Amino acid sequence: MSVIRQMTYQPAGHHAAAVETMTFDHLRRLNDGGTQRADFHVLAVVAAGHGTVTVDFLHHPLKKRSAVWIPPGAVHRWDDIAGVAGHLMLFVPTAPVTHATRELVASPDLVAHWSIPDADWPFVETARDHLLLEASAPPETAPTELPQILLSALIARLRPPHAQARFTHPVFRLFRSSVEAHFREHHDAGYYARTLGYAPRTLSRAVQQVTGRTAKAYIVDRIALEAKRLLAHDRLTAAHCAATLGFPDASNFSVFFRNATGMRPGAWQVAAGVE
Repeated sequence: MSVIRQMTYQPAGHHAAAVETMTFDHLRRLNDGGTQRADFHVLAVVAAGHGTVTVDFLHHPLKKRSAVWIPPGAVHRWDDIAGVAGHLMLFVPTAPVTHATRELVASPDLVAHWSIPDADWPFVETARDHLLLEASAPPETAPTELPQILLSALIARLRPPHAQARFTHPVFRLFRSSVEAHFREHHDAGYYARTLGYAPRTLSRAVQQVTGRTAKAYIVDRIALEAKRLLAHDRLTAAHCAATLGFPDASNFSVFFRNATGMRPGAWQVAAGVE
């Protein structure tokens, strides 16, 4: 993790395309085993084989009939994809066209990896193949919105875990959006309860129902993830992280980080290979 490559969305030969597809064979030719982050979404459907991928410092096993979703800004590394077969969809955040898929893409806490049930696989396979066919058409012969429509269909068929609960629970949706907007300045669950007009117990119950965590734990996890990204991406010191994330000083931030992760910031950087 000593070098993190920033990737920008640059679809080959399709200057206006919001969606690009590639095979794992093509990814293997491009992949150097390094750690990277992108300004676009990467959605992979594994059809066969086994491997591993690291997303935001967590390792995930790749296996037959599984999916991987890497959102913009996430630190990721394809650790072992030598025997993996399947396809990847690269797309900008505005690519999905339905309300539900746009809500999902905008979520700051997407599930990184899940298995596709056998009963769902024929539908996923068909949606994927239709998208691949349209994405391969010459730009001048196909409407540009078709890949976006078909990407939305594929996302809907993949059914990421907990997606429906996140869409339908209004309290959690408001809380999630508010945390994403203000976690750098406000670390207290009480602030979000007051701002949103809910009793603290009501808010925490809603968050627990959707995520399995209390509101406070959700906020801590979000801040800790951002701290890890800052320490790995930008190699910031504890003092700089403290200033960026709204802590009064480096000592206060270090105590928070140690309580959240079990390690001090500097020790975590060393363990993560950030030089």
